[in-house]
Amino acid sequence: MDVSGTSATDENTRREAIKATARQLLVKLGAGGLSLDAVASGGGLAVAEVEAVFPHRDDLLTALVIDAYNDSAAAMERADQAAGSAGASAGARLLAATRALRAWSFANTGEFTLIYGSPVPDYHAPQDTVPPASRTPAVLAGIVRSALEAGELTPPRRVVPGPPLLRPEAVELFGGVPEAPFSDIVERGIVLWSSLIGLLVFQVFSRTHDSVRDESGYFDFAIAVAAEGIGLVVPSGEDTETD
Repeated sequence: MDVSGTSATDENTRREAIKATARQLLVKLGAGGLSLDAVASGGGLAVAEVEAVFPHRDDLLTALVIDAYNDSAAAMERADQAAGSAGASAGARLLAATRALRAWSFANTGEFTLIYGSPVPDYHAPQDTVPPASRTPAVLAGIVRSALEAGELTPPRRVVPGPPLLRPEAVELFGGVPEAPFSDIVERGIVLWSSLIGLLVFQVFSRTHDSVRDESGYFDFAIAVAAEGIGLVVPSGEDTETD
């Protein structure tokens, strides 16, 4: 196919088609097995057609990483906005947003694995992936900030010892360091974020199915337990609307 002289619309259509094929192959081959040859074969294209859009495998992986972060975060943002518009508490907003990420993760296991699984051999994500990756913790930070401003947080019983443990980027994302007794809320928020991702890794990769009878119910419980670390009360599953 001669790609010269094609319109921007045609090029975008081809770009999205290539990425759609690559996403299907992520499930079958994993990110480490993804290649431009495999994508071309899977999409019924010549390798040159794929290379005209994504010159190297890493260009394609980066596009997939950015899309995965943006799509998953958008699901969280929509859920949080809907809960907030309905007058939900910060704890209920947290549960809605994390449930949305869980639903996205199970519906897009290949992309979830790409961004939260083992590193892809010989691939180093460029700086372009940082803003999309920051959207997920930004949703959590926004909810925690709202809870703090609304007086919905219980002061911690144990403070982080020693000097602050944060990088400036984390402080900026949260909007500054609150005063005592919530001066370590950003560190605690990172614990919540890492607990969320770790829990999803366990569930998506079937690490809990041998131990838990109701995995969705356990997810809600685990989020509530993790939220206790920042002094936020998450309502029980019976008190919230399930997707």
